[in-house]
Amino acid sequence: MMLPPGKSRRGESTRDAAEAVFKSVTKKPVEAVPSAPRIPGVKELVSLRIDQDVLEYFQEGGPGWQERINEALRRVIGK
Repeated sequence: MMLPPGKSRRGESTRDAAEAVFKSVTKKPVEAVPSAPRIPGVKELVSLRIDQDVLEYFQEGGPGWQERINEALRRVIGK
């Protein structure tokens, strides 16, 4: 005797049987560990496309040009 696809000899669908077994063996998910708060002053590495003349302006002052760009951006956002 041929059984319809997805049915077992017990009359329940094979999918329901598999889900019942899976649910009985799986545990509740472990809660994620809360992420640590960001440390103030840590710099983020980014790639930024700016106009050549703007870059040259900040680089004219020599080393520290990235900090000068950062300070200028802070002034713009009011920090």
